[in-house]
Amino acid sequence: MQMSFDYAPFFRADLPPAAARWTGFPEYNFVGGHNDADGVPVAALADALTNVMQRDGKRLATYGMGYGSLGYGPLRDCIAAMLEARAGMATDPDNILITTGSLQGIDLVNGALLAPGDTVIVEAVSYGGTLSRLRSLGVDYRGIEVDGDGMRTDHLAEVLAALKQDGVRPKFIYTIPTVQNPSGTVMSVQRRRELLSLAAEYGIPIFEDDCYADLLWEGERPATIRSMDQAGQVIYCGTFSKSIAPALRIGYVVADWPVLSRLLPLKTDGGCGALEQMALAEYCPSQFDRHVDELQKTLREKCRVMVGALEEQFGAAAEFSAPKGGIFIWVSLPEDVDTDQLAKAAAAQGVLINPGSEWSADANSGRHRLRLCFGHPSHETIRAGVARLAEICHDEFGVPMRSANVER
Repeated sequence: MQMSFDYAPFFRADLPPAAARWTGFPEYNFVGGHNDADGVPVAALADALTNVMQRDGKRLATYGMGYGSLGYGPLRDCIAAMLEARAGMATDPDNILITTGSLQGIDLVNGALLAPGDTVIVEAVSYGGTLSRLRSLGVDYRGIEVDGDGMRTDHLAEVLAALKQDGVRPKFIYTIPTVQNPSGTVMSVQRRRELLSLAAEYGIPIFEDDCYADLLWEGERPATIRSMDQAGQVIYCGTFSKSIAPALRIGYVVADWPVLSRLLPLKTDGGCGALEQMALAEYCPSQFDRHVDELQKTLREKCRVMVGALEEQFGAAAEFSAPKGGIFIWVSLPEDVDTDQLAKAAAAQGVLINPGSEWSADANSGRHRLRLCFGHPSHETIRAGVARLAEICHDEFGVPMRSANVER
């Protein structure tokens, strides 16, 4: 039935509609935080949920399952144990707040700390979801350059000094130190110490987003910045969306009670999904480490395939460094390639990519860059999709040269 009532006068003036109805994934989807479908531990999660429901299912009768608004107690205990064992971060379970994915954690921290006109420090290339949220809040963000060792603390020192001279005190420093999104870099331990020292010197909190750290396959996982913090100056955010399954939507914030007490009033959803929390609490203590080891191997091989496809199809026209973990690769094309335009042309032909402008603090600096996610597609899909993307890029911009390509 066609809707005849006109809602237009009643909608908020600043509320745009959704771009379009969902019509399914395209043939080649290289965007989003999707992961390997065969890597989801379906049977083990089903068994875990059955077991915990039989033992603890009656707790579903109350909001919070009798554990209060921080989240399911056994899951917070599990997260605390995992953080200490895997990240060297001793954590009180009562300093953990379960969230609906890490995105809700970001929204809660933003809601508690930010107002229009505030300033936030971010990495020069950063998570697009964070940048878009800061823009929508009317927040000024300053980008700090990133190299192979993560956020450049020498540049950070310059920016903080200049801001102080102008009478500006940033509300927090947002960083993704381990498998940085989108650059894939890992911040060195020395940089982590320097970052913490600068934050202490200027009296600024750090917001540490560590959602990809469990997917690090090269080198040892560095200690978290929060584990080095003795003053409670670091708010930490993690998630199971990347390590188990994105659709579970279970993340967490780690902070001391003075911070959590300000986040809780903003969490007005009545609590995160109970079944997901219960299943993870049952599954993770005995099976998480083995699962992540296997997932790392799968993703490392997919990354190898993606790197090979880019080298084969784009040749020297594509510059990138193979990431040390995660599900994405950050690519620079020649500066005359506008990846906003490329993304539109590619989408029309069934190839989705993230244009670099959406992942850059300075949108113009990212116009010739793009992010490609390899976690979900098969090896064959990666090869065919990159070949299709190369054809589209050549047709639109003459890049890469035909001689750079092999048979497609």
